[in-house]
Amino acid sequence: MRLKTEIFASALVRRIFSEGGFAAVERKGEEQAGALFVTQRFRDGTVSLYAPAPQSAFGEGEARGRKFETRLVLAEEDAVREALAREIRFDPDLWVVEIETDKPIADYLDMAEEG
Repeated sequence: MRLKTEIFASALVRRIFSEGGFAAVERKGEEQAGALFVTQRFRDGTVSLYAPAPQSAFGEGEARGRKFETRLVLAEEDAVREALAREIRFDPDLWVVEIETDKPIADYLDMAEEG
């Protein structure tokens, strides 16, 4: 069974804060199963965007938890906002959590393998 998006987002925010970073729910979506997007802001003003990974990222027999994929890396904020606006037009129930931390994103999110 997969955690509700609201609980997952809340736990992510608390964990980031507990480790000295900053995090905030920027957009609330559907509490039970809304897709969760994460933006990571860096000190140089760039932003990376992480989105739910497609079902093909899960191995056969693997638990259907939450996996993420990288959509944009060290991009300008406008590019990230445009990408999120497109996603919101497609799925108005999605969530956005913004984080600021120097730790790698893989410390907080289960990332799908690239390639």
